[in-house]
Amino acid sequence: MIVFRLCKSKYAHDLSGKGAEKSGGRWNGKGYPMLYTSGSRSLCLIEIAVHLPLGILPDDFVLVSIEFPDSIVVKELLEFELPINWKSFPHQVGTSKLGNGFLKNADYLILKVPSAVVQDEFNFLINPEHELFHQVKISQIEPFYIDNRLFR
Repeated sequence: MIVFRLCKSKYAHDLSGKGAEKSGGRWNGKGYPMLYTSGSRSLCLIEIAVHLPLGILPDDFVLVSIEFPDSIVVKELLEFELPINWKSFPHQVGTSKLGNGFLKNADYLILKVPSAVVQDEFNFLINPEHELFHQVKISQIEPFYIDNRLFR
């Protein structure tokens, strides 16, 4: 399976989850490394865009294609399993508790979760400390140009 990550070029080879560990996010608390990826290129862009100030066009972005074997079992969280306020911003503690539990239990390498931004789209959260993480590989890194009409 291939998933995607959009980031500044200086972080293209960094699959450590340290950025999420430092700041925390919807699906992990501070102190818990997690690699956030998306099921499509366009979802990557939307997930980044909701966090950027209007009019600020990010530059030097690359799209990282990340591959893992189809034999890896992906744990899926369905929307009905999530707290009622799971989409809210700022992030609620309920979703980060679910993600922290996923990381601590380490039963699965990858957790599939619904996007809070785009209905019926999915993000794939990867545990960089899982014993099977060595099977996660970067398959391609390519420049990603963002059309400035999105930010005006």
